[in-house]
Amino acid sequence: MVRIKSYLREVKPYVPGKAIDEVKRELGLEEIIKLASNESPFPPFPSAVEAIEKAIPTLNEYPLSDSYYLREALAEKFDFPIDQIVVGAGTDELIGLTARCLLGPGDEAVMPAPAFIMYPIATELTGATAVQVSLRDNRVDLKEILKAVNERTKIVFLDNPNNPTGTIFTKRDLEWFLEKVPNHVAILLDQAYYEFVTSPDFPDGLDFMKRGYENVIVTRTFSKIYSLAGLRVGYGFFPRELAEALNKARGPFNVGTLSQVAALASLNDQEEVFKRKTLINNERDRIVFELKKRGFNCTPTQANFVFFETPFHSEEVYQALLKKGVIVRPGHIFGPGYEKYIRLTIGTREDNDAFLKALDSIIEEASQQ
Repeated sequence: MVRIKSYLREVKPYVPGKAIDEVKRELGLEEIIKLASNESPFPPFPSAVEAIEKAIPTLNEYPLSDSYYLREALAEKFDFPIDQIVVGAGTDELIGLTARCLLGPGDEAVMPAPAFIMYPIATELTGATAVQVSLRDNRVDLKEILKAVNERTKIVFLDNPNNPTGTIFTKRDLEWFLEKVPNHVAILLDQAYYEFVTSPDFPDGLDFMKRGYENVIVTRTFSKIYSLAGLRVGYGFFPRELAEALNKARGPFNVGTLSQVAALASLNDQEEVFKRKTLINNERDRIVFELKKRGFNCTPTQANFVFFETPFHSEEVYQALLKKGVIVRPGHIFGPGYEKYIRLTIGTREDNDAFLKALDSIIEEASQQ
């Protein structure tokens, strides 16, 4: 009988939000609005679509194994050595590869909780221990994270902005932390939502790498503002030796041809990035205003989603909205203390208005009970 490693039995798999077709099938609804997975509400850039169409005749060939042209463009845009840039099938793969290269049984990785669920999963898949440190006032508490670091710690995972809250820690916070943490600990700064950030206090992880912090890693993605979630393209900036290790550990053709050309075309279209950032952030501010007007407590956010508290259990709100054709993410899945929170992805103005209408209907129905 085949025997898997015993620690794999304890790993809890990632549970995605409900898909639109799934909800249509289960509830018999024709129109569904998905505001649950922090996706872009807009289709891929026109330049990306054009690049995909041009590349289709080449799909009989394997893709470039090292995503060279995309890495070349990233190196030029961010003024960073190309041999320290790794492209993966989403940041999920890069996080998993980093864990495989740095962790093993007996090691520990420290991370906020709640945060991106792939941190504990990637850690536990190596047999290492995930040490989760609670947020304070819905913010990453770097002082408490530092207290959790010890001689067994090999990685600290930090999402900034945090998912699910959308909050950030500042340049001063990060500099203090990096000066205190031991050099043998890798600090992975997951900046999946950094394009949406408007705060001048937000720390660009690359600035710290360029200043000589040799244990810092920065990961970013084309899944959010670039509208390429379905093509799975993430990229990361690594210390040179670690980048070499990741390239040994990753699959030889881990990022497909269409993914590479679409990401490259999107990266070169910063005018469209600015346009979409403006649209989404304006809607984000409007939704926060509307939620506060209705009496809901909203966590300050710098991402493309809003984390807000309701008077009801999140599962009740989730199910009630689902029946009205709106999919959100219920807070109770993020752990104790978040049972009344909802994470709402910012959609188009029309989608957001439909959410507000559904929410108002739920509030009215609750008041009549």
